[in-house]
Amino acid sequence: MKKKHFSVLMILMLLTGCSKQLDDINWKFWEYFTENGTSEEVVEEIPEEEPVEEEEKPEDIPQTEEPPETDENQFVLEEPFFTVLNEEKVIENTDNILVLVNKDQSLPADYIPKDLTIPDVPFSFEGDYDKKYLREEAARALEGLFAEAETENVEIFAVSGYRSYETQYGIYNTYVKKWGEEKTNAVSAIPGHSEHQTGLAMDISSRSAALDLTEEFGETPEGKWVKEHASAHGFIIRYPEDGEVITGYQYEPWHLRYVGKEVAAYIDEHDLTLEEFFDRAIKQ
Repeated sequence: MKKKHFSVLMILMLLTGCSKQLDDINWKFWEYFTENGTSEEVVEEIPEEEPVEEEEKPEDIPQTEEPPETDENQFVLEEPFFTVLNEEKVIENTDNILVLVNKDQSLPADYIPKDLTIPDVPFSFEGDYDKKYLREEAARALEGLFAEAETENVEIFAVSGYRSYETQYGIYNTYVKKWGEEKTNAVSAIPGHSEHQTGLAMDISSRSAALDLTEEFGETPEGKWVKEHASAHGFIIRYPEDGEVITGYQYEPWHLRYVGKEVAAYIDEHDLTLEEFFDRAIKQ
């Protein structure tokens, strides 16, 4: 059969006038058509792929939330201590010890602290009035401040603490009639915007300042002592000297605000207002 194929091939080459010389033909090609030639098809064997062993995955290690990165100018604070506002900028977490009340955000008109109590300290007046009261934690801290003052023969008096929305309304409008709105806003808070309503603020004075609430108190021995020791008991001078551009109020060396010992120490060390403190505070 192979010879037959060869004969046919040669005839076709002669008929087509193939110019290729017979001597140039690769005679090994004929082996295909000879009896001895073989036509074994070479099949490339594909090696079987060895199964790939799956790498053992390490056991999932529970991820713990890393504390936020901080620098020396920041203070890590737990989330509940940040002031929460509604759309009208009225404070919602009113019982927060670090609640920030100022000209931009206010307390609800009906807010009254639930734990008001009278601290055991000397007052500049007799009788049971609302302004004698503070929240429990602040009252105990004020007692500590006054007790230390007494051991160092420093005589100070509490003048005005808690003040309701209605009381602040009356005081504010009395000042407006007397001084006008612009001057009043520099020294007195609009109702709802007063720290006194929080029950965390107490005005103090001394005999050397005639028991008045004046800037001169800051220059008295008692006023200087209070400024130096207030933070050790958790209080700050809420409206410090040269802080009006930030707080919106004139210097009030008599106005103490309770914020707790740790925050008070930080504010005192860095010479900050409460507003500036919250600019540095980051949530934990």
